[in-house]
Amino acid sequence: MIKIFRTISLAVLCLLAVSVSLFAHHGGAAYETDKIITVKGTVTEYIWSNPHVFVKVDVKDSGGNIAHWIVEAQNPVSMLQIGWSKNTFKPGDEVEINAMPAKNGNPVAFLGSSSPTAPRMKIVINGKQFQP
Repeated sequence: MIKIFRTISLAVLCLLAVSVSLFAHHGGAAYETDKIITVKGTVTEYIWSNPHVFVKVDVKDSGGNIAHWIVEAQNPVSMLQIGWSKNTFKPGDEVEINAMPAKNGNPVAFLGSSSPTAPRMKIVINGKQFQP
């Protein structure tokens, strides 16, 4: 009986340890959640896969230098619920995407919640406002 209790206790502790790291992964600590920027440029790649959807965008600054931005979204299932599909973006699309920038200054941004009731970020694709 004690051996079974120890085994179950160890299993519960292992699950708790794993769940803490999963929660940390899904936190917004890496992004400035109170600041919105516009990533404006040309789509170079659209990655529709788990665990997150990514839109890679080349952004040209006033000096002509190109920065390679990555805009992170939620998982494909969540994005489907708000009207996205594997065909929402394609390389060559001109886009304007409002998102939360990374705190560390890297060219990475996050779209935020994909809950159907959450406010949507502005997305313009080839001059047209994205309307799911």
